[in-house]
Amino acid sequence: MERVVITGMGIVSPLGNDVETFWNRMKRGESGISRIEAFDTSRHKSRIAGIVRDFDAEARFGKKDARRMDRFVQFALAATEEALGDSGLDLERIDRERFGVYVGSGIGGIQTLLEQDAVLTGRGPDRVSPTLVPMLISNMAAAMISIRYGAQGPTMSPVTACSIGNTAIGEAFRLLRADGADVVIAGGAEAAITEISLASFANATSLSTRNDEPEKASRPFDGTRDGFVMAEGAGIVVLESLSHALKRGAPIYAEVIGYGASSDAYHMVATHPEGTGAYLAMKAALREAKLEPRDVDVISAHATSTEVGDRSETVAIKRLFGEDAYRIPVTANKSMTGHMFGAAGGAEAIALAKSLIEGIVPPTVNQEEKDEYCDLDFVPNEARRADLNVGISNSFGFGGHNAVIVLRRYDPES
Repeated sequence: MERVVITGMGIVSPLGNDVETFWNRMKRGESGISRIEAFDTSRHKSRIAGIVRDFDAEARFGKKDARRMDRFVQFALAATEEALGDSGLDLERIDRERFGVYVGSGIGGIQTLLEQDAVLTGRGPDRVSPTLVPMLISNMAAAMISIRYGAQGPTMSPVTACSIGNTAIGEAFRLLRADGADVVIAGGAEAAITEISLASFANATSLSTRNDEPEKASRPFDGTRDGFVMAEGAGIVVLESLSHALKRGAPIYAEVIGYGASSDAYHMVATHPEGTGAYLAMKAALREAKLEPRDVDVISAHATSTEVGDRSETVAIKRLFGEDAYRIPVTANKSMTGHMFGAAGGAEAIALAKSLIEGIVPPTVNQEEKDEYCDLDFVPNEARRADLNVGISNSFGFGGHNAVIVLRRYDPES
């Protein structure tokens, strides 16, 4: 079987719109969460989000093309542009039939749908845009990446809610390992910060209402958390077979060595209280990587900052890792970014790869009061240097979808 490596990374996020800015701010424990300004939030319970700033789609893509793409597609294309540039891939010298795209979105073009519904209501059916459907559907990020870069290989747009990024990376990993492609662009994108989304999550009592202190609102594993914070962006990686990457002298950031997926088979939105699905996905990922729990050096937790979710993930980690659970640092990137939904897995894979390269575990910020049920080493408030070789990244989604990937620091001698 082929070995699979990460050769390029790109991001659009509340912490910055390039990998170095994102990573440097994460290491410093900075928050990307702020008040929502795109619409009037005075009627809403929650008025904060992890918002992408300084993103000019018209400057990037031109006015005409920008207007024909929903924001989630714009994010996906921008992150892909960075990832491909980072990889040094010469598109004129690769086999386009073995060049794939596995990029998904949980909600797709919800802003476009809302805008065109308003057009229908206010101006009638003849004024509805003929581009509504192609701008709306969740596979359009993958489609537009494929079109723009001439990727004629397998293209997939997984929809596994908040585990999309890991599902995409994991399935692309298996495709490459089975020699079904040479290069796959993988990850996720989301742009769902709209009035209706905000209202729905708030009415489900899922969101933090710490509106006066937005930077302190996302606090995974902390005893005073009051819900998650919505966020947006895109996280994209370029995956290659090791043989293809070595042949062209590509930069190699990390190796993907395992992937596990499972279902809670429990509830539409609630995580299994015993963390059963999370446990099964982590166990499957380590089995595919041919590793024991003691071989893991860092865990990037899903950890959205909800009581049930944080506690169940802690239970799952303890169940799988036993006494090692207390040795392994567990970091929660969403404490700084908020919950980027379908983009979270891709963004967190990038952070994990950077952790392995630099030997730095980013902090879980806003750790102020202990939760007696969450008693692991969550790297509170300050980044930590550590000897890191293997890390796992957890992503879990509504409907009980769970996806876990295992990354290893690349060793050219191995």
